[in-house]
Amino acid sequence: MQRVVSVFLPTWPADRLLRRLGTNRPPPDALVVLVGRDVRGRIIQAASRQALLAGLRPGMSLAHASAIFGQLTHYEFDPAEDAAALERLAQWALRRYSPIVMPDPPAGLVIDITGASHLYGGETDLVTDLRQRLLNSRIAAHVCVADTWGAAHAVARFSGQGVFCIPSGGTPEALGSLPTEALRLDPDLADGLRRVGLETIGDLMTTPRGPLELRFGPEPGRRLDQALGRRPDLITPIQAPERIEVDRHFSDPILTSDILLQEVERLSRSLCEALERRSLGALEIDLLTNAVGGEWNALRVGFSSPTRHPERFMRLLKDRLQKTDRGFGIERLHLSASRSAPLIAQQRETLTSSPQVLDIGPLLDVLEARTGKQRLYRIQAVESDCPERSVERVSPLEPPNRARWDPRWPRPARLLEPPDPIETIALLPDQPPVQFTWKGVRRRVLRADGPERIHGEWIRGQDEWMSVRDYFSVEDETGERYWLFREGDGVSLETGSHRWFLHGIFG
Repeated sequence: MQRVVSVFLPTWPADRLLRRLGTNRPPPDALVVLVGRDVRGRIIQAASRQALLAGLRPGMSLAHASAIFGQLTHYEFDPAEDAAALERLAQWALRRYSPIVMPDPPAGLVIDITGASHLYGGETDLVTDLRQRLLNSRIAAHVCVADTWGAAHAVARFSGQGVFCIPSGGTPEALGSLPTEALRLDPDLADGLRRVGLETIGDLMTTPRGPLELRFGPEPGRRLDQALGRRPDLITPIQAPERIEVDRHFSDPILTSDILLQEVERLSRSLCEALERRSLGALEIDLLTNAVGGEWNALRVGFSSPTRHPERFMRLLKDRLQKTDRGFGIERLHLSASRSAPLIAQQRETLTSSPQVLDIGPLLDVLEARTGKQRLYRIQAVESDCPERSVERVSPLEPPNRARWDPRWPRPARLLEPPDPIETIALLPDQPPVQFTWKGVRRRVLRADGPERIHGEWIRGQDEWMSVRDYFSVEDETGERYWLFREGDGVSLETGSHRWFLHGIFG
């Protein structure tokens, strides 16, 4: 099932301009408008979010708007630069999210994420990440994922929600209440439909097609069929100019999976040869299949380390290629390295030298393909006395640092973050608890070891200059072992509050 993302940028011209101005941008509360000329004079063509909230609208004359709202910050409207910037934004989305991306002028993108969403932990994580990155760049965005371009386009622009995921098969219910202009209809055509009582897409769904076409032509029915997936709505992907890519056309369309695998393997070898000529290795590759009729399908796979081994490519592509919808045959294959990195050939060690380090890259590739990007990690020691700062998550292939685990001080396998407060009975200043209560359960301490005193790290700030923690390893009557600490040295409140916490569980 195809899944398509539509990105709507409601204030794109203003956002693009304000980003270009950088530190010279007007203050946040300024009413920013972009002005062009027509037969009526200087007309507002676009406005910032602040200006829209104040009541300014495209189509107002600059003189009229200035008379109503007072001082306006206005710039020249530049649709050519807006289109060029939208193309650059599409190239960014192409590199990051999917090999099938197309600008949707004047203020949108279309992204086919079929076969790519698993790399980001699923559709919801992908579209949430996409919108958040745009917001972090000061670009307002509404994002929707649906079965079709038409449905995603409509909901992104007319639902009013920042992120909307239409479940597969749920298109009719999602579109029913939206106005007819959400179907990418000409404004005059949508107005004509409204005058005869067809105000929503739901009204169009229940209207007989014959009288509708007789009165308004084929366009309303065509757009409705595209939104509902009854008619193809082709997305023509852009190409990244700097990509390393190979392409193959077939006079006889490919109908069987065996031949498809053979041709993809040939393309993989050609791509690896092109990468080798540039001393590069692929970190991510995109395979586009073009079926008879013009429909594109995409597969994107990533690698944990740069590679140019065709076998490694095919290990990830093979299973997914067998599930590819070939339709009436595939007449074109396009394979490209969407991300690459330097990969220099190394001399193999001699027989008398130390054994080669095991390459776990292929294993990580398979695991990441199943679990998603950045789901795999290893724990690494950090130079810090504070227990919660003494470990960090790093990539499995991250080079080891110089920090080492100290075997003299046993630590629990599980740390609680943040530490849980507990109630205790203990003698000050340095005796372990006799009993403690955690989560409403009282536990009597039979054995204890400690205290182990850990001082604050003064280099991190003044708050830690005097701070102290006293840690105890304790065992209760059931044999469970816990790691407790008291804030402070048990004498001076300057060193801590003297409250007790459970920080870890052994075993």
